[in-house]
Amino acid sequence: MSMNRNKDKVVLTIKDDSPFSYLQEDVLVEILNRVPISDWEHISSVRKQWADLFRGEGLWQAALNRAYPLASKTQRWTGPIRQGSSKRRFMALYISKNILGVETDIDEMLGHIFLFLKDQLQLSTTPASGVLHGTMIDQLIVSGKSKEEADELVTKIWLALLDNIEDTKHTFLVLKSIAQEYDGFLPYPYSRPIKVQWKVFEKLFVDFRDLLFDHSEYCDLIGIAKKKFPTLPHLWLGF
Repeated sequence: MSMNRNKDKVVLTIKDDSPFSYLQEDVLVEILNRVPISDWEHISSVRKQWADLFRGEGLWQAALNRAYPLASKTQRWTGPIRQGSSKRRFMALYISKNILGVETDIDEMLGHIFLFLKDQLQLSTTPASGVLHGTMIDQLIVSGKSKEEADELVTKIWLALLDNIEDTKHTFLVLKSIAQEYDGFLPYPYSRPIKVQWKVFEKLFVDFRDLLFDHSEYCDLIGIAKKKFPTLPHLWLGF
């Protein structure tokens, strides 16, 4: 391998006379599927041929079959949140197992719901979080979960996403919008659980308080928090 430097960015390339340049696609797929997932993003930048593989279906279908052999038994489901491509399914199963702690690789729906929520929060700085919450609840109820099960699972997904979301300006604006959103009256289980609301304010007052708050913004949000919760942690108070 040789290294081409473009300003501060290092790009790895493989010379055309390298043995790797003569490998058939199916052989490359077999090799890449034995490399740790954490290295895939880096590998996809090594060579255009490899980047094309990561953009196609073949590599992801092979990865899906290898990592989650029971996934082929998963039935297509109805509802607003669908499975999508092999890459999407692989990502959903990875999230289900490694972030949400799902024991089997047959029920991948929770990973898809996680990805749906993440995508929607990234699309806008003012998402209608109540609508998103209801969509996730509906997906699980349509799929046969009880209201209690759906409420518990969607709460788990919200909390996991908030724990893994990036601390960026966009994230701050999204969380601030959710905190300021009028809850209104929605019947159980469409009302957002207090655990989720608490987590939103906790991230705002702990993870973002020194980075992005100004005094008036802080006062507005702490006022909303005082109306929502009977007591507030000392860590949230005092700007």
